[in-house]
Amino acid sequence: MDLKPGLMALQWIALTVMLVGELGLLTTIVPGLTIIWLAALGYWLAAGFNWVSGLIFGILTVLMIGGNLADNVIMGASARQTGASWLAVLLALAGGVIGSLMWPPFGGLAAALLLLFVVEFFRLRNWRQALHSMRSMAAGCGWAVVVRMLIGAIMILLWFIGVFVLQEV
Repeated sequence: MDLKPGLMALQWIALTVMLVGELGLLTTIVPGLTIIWLAALGYWLAAGFNWVSGLIFGILTVLMIGGNLADNVIMGASARQTGASWLAVLLALAGGVIGSLMWPPFGGLAAALLLLFVVEFFRLRNWRQALHSMRSMAAGCGWAVVVRMLIGAIMILLWFIGVFVLQEV
């Protein structure tokens, strides 16, 4: 294996950035999957794409987009299963985005849950049902973290295979 000067350092830098992205998935504000994707893009732009790396990068792109959408879908679906209205779910998700920007790293989660509770309380006039929907959304958030971390690990593994196993192809 004949490495270009600095390529090994670039591999370590990309891997380190990817691992930081993976850890960032524990919060709702850090776009960890996007960070992993950007590290792979940066590496392959510097090292050069071939058909294998292009194929793997295409798969990474699909995983990144799907993973970034998955948390919203999982959280919303979880709240909907307990009877939360679409209005409450959509407002909670929008509040989550705004809260993430205003009060990182956990302001988005707090804003989403609080907004869901308030909207459901005023809609149903039943704090227990509103609390039940809020708990369900919180559980969905937990599952979303698990799903995103799994997707991030798969992305890193695919990059690793593309760089270290299939590099000669």
